[in-house]
This record gives sequence, C-alpha cells and structure tokens, in this order.
Amino acid sequence: MVAVPLSLEKLNAEQKKAVIHTDGPAIVLAGAGSGKTTALTYRAAWLLEQGEEIYPENLLIVTFTNKAAHEIRDRIEALTGLTLPLCGTFHSICAKLLRFHGKSIGIHPSFTIYDANDQLSLIKSIYKKHGFDTSATNPQSVKAAISKAKNELEGPSDFERKAVSQFQQFAATIYRAYELELKKARALDFDDLLLKAIALLRTDEAVRTSWQQRVKHVLIDEYQDTNAAQYELSKLLTHPQNNLFVVGDFSQSIYSWRGADYRNMLALKTDYPDCKEYRLEQNYRSTQVILDAATNIVSKNTQHPILALWTENTDQTKITKYTAQTGEGEAAYVLRCIDSIQTKYELHDIAILYRTNAQSRLFEDALLNAGLPYQLIGGTKFYDRKEIKDVLAYARIIANSDDTVGKSRASKLGKRRLAAVEEHREMLEKLQETEHPGNVIKKILEISEYLKKYKSEQEEDKSRLENIQELLNVASQFTSLTQFLENISLVQDNQFADSAGKKTHRGVNLLSLHGAKGLEFKIVFLVGLEEELLPHSRSLLDPDQMEEERRLCYVGMTRAREKLYLTLAMSRYMFGSRGNKLPSRFLRDVPSELVEVIEEPGEYTLQPFMTSKPIGNRRTLIVDDDMLEDVLSGKLSIDAFIDS
Repeated sequence: MVAVPLSLEKLNAEQKKAVIHTDGPAIVLAGAGSGKTTALTYRAAWLLEQGEEIYPENLLIVTFTNKAAHEIRDRIEALTGLTLPLCGTFHSICAKLLRFHGKSIGIHPSFTIYDANDQLSLIKSIYKKHGFDTSATNPQSVKAAISKAKNELEGPSDFERKAVSQFQQFAATIYRAYELELKKARALDFDDLLLKAIALLRTDEAVRTSWQQRVKHVLIDEYQDTNAAQYELSKLLTHPQNNLFVVGDFSQSIYSWRGADYRNMLALKTDYPDCKEYRLEQNYRSTQVILDAATNIVSKNTQHPILALWTENTDQTKITKYTAQTGEGEAAYVLRCIDSIQTKYELHDIAILYRTNAQSRLFEDALLNAGLPYQLIGGTKFYDRKEIKDVLAYARIIANSDDTVGKSRASKLGKRRLAAVEEHREMLEKLQETEHPGNVIKKILEISEYLKKYKSEQEEDKSRLENIQELLNVASQFTSLTQFLENISLVQDNQFADSAGKKTHRGVNLLSLHGAKGLEFKIVFLVGLEEELLPHSRSLLDPDQMEEERRLCYVGMTRAREKLYLTLAMSRYMFGSRGNKLPSRFLRDVPSELVEVIEEPGEYTLQPFMTSKPIGNRRTLIVDDDMLEDVLSGKLSIDAFIDS
C-alpha cells in the first residue's frame, strides 16, 4: 500500500516506540519542539504499511486548525503516496458526519453553518425582536455563554436549570430563542457541529456502529486542548476497538478560557486503564539554557506531569534579563537590541511576545518611530482596534465639532450615547483646557456609558477594556486633546519614520503568548515580566489560573530557538498615572547561572531577599520573604509596599 518502504531511521528511540505502538489506547506526552507532528504522521504511515486490512478510510486523524490538518495530510501523503479522506479538524469531521447521516436527528443535509459573525447577528436580531437592551447585557457576552454551554454538552434546559445569576437567566432565555431561530434557518453554529454529532452517535445505533466499524484507528493532535464535547466524541468514535492514539503536552495547555481542559489527558488513564504512555523529551528547537529556564518555571506546577526536555544543541548562550525603569524604557531597549542584531538576523526571525494585547501599543509605536516594519500576528494593530477607534471618535468630536467622520462613527455606537456627549459638550470643552486628555476621555466614557458595552467576565471583553485602559495611559502623557489626537494620526501614518529601503522585508513579529503556541523564532523578547501582567492580575488568587500562567510563560520561552530576552519595567502608566511594578515571581525560578542581568540606571532597584546598601543615586528596597509574599498574594498593594 505504501509507495516506498517506510524507514524509521529519522526517528529517535522514543518516537520510534510511539510510532510502532500495537493496538489499544496510547498517550504520547510530547514536549515543546520534540517532533510530535513527525511522530503522529509516521504513526499513520506505519499503520497503513504494517496494519492488517488498514486502508486510508480506516484512519481518522483530528487536529485543531485547518493549517495543521493540511500539514499532517501532506506529510502522510509524502510518506505513503496515499490521501486520507478523514483527516481534518473536529468541526470538519463532524460536519461531514452530519451531512451524511444528520437526517436521523432532524438535520437537513444542506444545512448552513453559521460562523461567529452570523451567530452574533442572529442574537442581535433576537434582542431587537423582543425589545431587549443591548447596552444592558452585551450580546457578545451572551454568545460566549451559549458557546460555553454547548461545549459542556448543555442544551437550553440544562443551562436554564443551572442558571444562578441574572445574567445567566437572561442568557438562558436568549439560548432557547436562539435555538428556535437556528432551526427555522436550517442552520448549525460551530458548536452545534460537535453537539449534534455526539447526539447522532448516541441515539442512532446503526450510524454509530457503521462509523465505529469503519474507523479502526483514531489519532488526535494537541489533546490537551480538547473540551468536554471533543473528549466525548473521541470516546464514541474509538469504541469498541479503543485504538485511540493521542498526542499532547500538559505544559502547553493554555486555553482554559475557551473550554480546553488538560485534565482530559489525565481522564484517559481512568477511562482506558490499559493506556500506554510514551514521552518525547528530546527537543529539536531550543538551546539547553532556554529549556532549563522554562522547565524550572513550569515545574513549580503540581497538578500535572512535567517533561524533562533535553537537546543535543551545545550552545551555552545565556538568557538576557533586562530591567527597565519604565515601559517606554523597556520598548527602547528592545529596539536597540533589534537594531544591533539586524546584520545577523532577518527581522522576521525576531518576535516580541506579551501577555495582553494592550501591551503591543508601546512596541508598535517604537517600531513605527524607528522605521522598522512589523506584523501583528493573530490580532489587529492597536489603533485599528474597534474599541480604540470608537473611543477616539468621541474624543475627535469634542476636539472638533465639525468632524463628520468622527460623528458618523459615534452615531453608530448609539444615538443616545452621542446625544449625552453632545449635551455635555460645553463642560467637556472647558475640561480639556485644564485637564490632560486622559481625564477628558475618562469623562467622555462616563457620560456616554460606552464601557457598559463590555462585560469584564468575558475574555474578549476583558481584552477590549485593557486596550481602552492603555489608550488612557497614552492620553495621560499629553498636555492637550488636540496634541494627543494629532500624535496618533502621525504615528498611524508613519510620519516619524525614515523607512526608506526597509519596507521590502517582512517585519518583526508582534504577538500574544496565546497566539505564539505552535510557532518558533530565532530570537524572542518575552516582555512585561511583572506581577499583574505575567502572571496576570486575574490569576493572583486562583491556584488553577496561576498554574496556567506558568504554562503560558513556558510556552513563550520555548518559542525561542537561539536567544531569549526576558524584560520588565519597574514602573508603568496605569489608570492614567505612573505606578510601580514588581518583577514577576517567575523570574525567581530561573537559575541565576543561566541569566545575564542588565539594569537600566534610574531612581531605584528592587532586590528581594537580600540586604544591600544604596547603589549610586538609587533607592534600594530591602524586602523580606513575608512582605514580598503579601504583595504577590494581593494582601498588600505594590504602591503601599514601595511607600513602606
């Protein structure tokens, strides 16, 4: 069946063991950069060559993105000369199942699939039909709640029964109406593809038996990212042979906010007591210095196994840890480093990784001012983000009452909001004469009630609110609203940059830590390593979330192939004024022998757990263990700590 005899010579010993696994369930714990895709594709090729009566249609290979599915399909075809008809994402496989067999549970073969925008439009139409106020309860938040319920296999009745808060009760009402509208439209949303496929396999014995007989082996990538629905689906499809082969890494589980649960990998041992475990710990990406530093951080987690990554790469280049006095100083340092290595590396070899999308603003401005091209991966440039353009529209019409473009955008945000701003125009115009732009915009937000559009408990809304806060931080650094708006226009138009000859190259990569998973770069700057940023403030009192923050830091560090920079600032603009910051607790877990320490000269330095005398003109803060733990746990504010 295979075009040429399959050679396993390129595989290391552990990869080979996993590839030639006999029948029955298996879990492959594959560390960052350990060649997990190689193991998965060779496993499929080996089954096709060695397995008795195993044909392409007998293999089901599932991953999480279309890009990954295409890569796996192409690599298997290159190894075997065969095309796999059942290689795709969970959603694409379920769509195929429902097209063929959905009639038995009332689903028409020509159903339409509603994407995220279609879902939101439908929910908004339900609001309009029933006279619900979108400003009172954000439709986007309701959409997220419905999606979460479906991923946890909860229908409208289940969701309504569990509803406790007023928001949940309202969302349950919308959920029920939403399902009726989907049925009328002969449509399924993305979450329905999984939910309905499970319902089909549970209720239609003939279909279930047919698929279970056809699918002799199920191979699933990135298993730590599965949710409750995907876990149930994998069990249904593998029964009764139980030839389930999953690949995953506990330490790279960073998507709990969208339903992913690494505990599904632990549950495999319970549901399949004979499950065989393989560990891929040889790394083909990073230096041992980088691997040791990252492993030291994530190994403080206690709820899941940690792999001991190693490499044959003998490069001993140390990690650089840079402490800046300010966020602006941090960005300036990163730009100086990029400038100094441009002769050796292409700009696209370099990545700047951050915990929150709002952090991109400082680096975008710095790169624009330096005339260096950049690409924002998986996101929108700061000043192009919807919420930023919305807030700026209000600011523009106060700075210039004849700004028709600004007024047009503001009117689309709600005529009552715009009317409220116009009603207070005289007061706002006087305010901008005496207050910095940040305070003027705060007042506009208060009057317009714009922030009520967003619910802080929803992940996407949290990000939007953080972006608006960053805009206020920028505004607070200018003396007039007009000057602030002019600066933004110039930055956007790249007026400050001498960019001749530099636009022909792909630029520096800017992306969030969540967006960096699966990618790698020769040079990585992991920025903002401060308490309340990484780890994020929302995780400080939640042990589960703190463990995820450690995994997130680990993912970021292991993106680096050759050189890793860890940077932080001692102070940043927060809520319109400069506030003090503490170094991330994760930095304490990196062995000192792996790090080159550089500090920007300035007012003070923080040296935890050490007695020290003043250095130059700086204030050295002497911190004992108890005091620092109080700050890290949130019992003592950073500024109160500094003052003490």
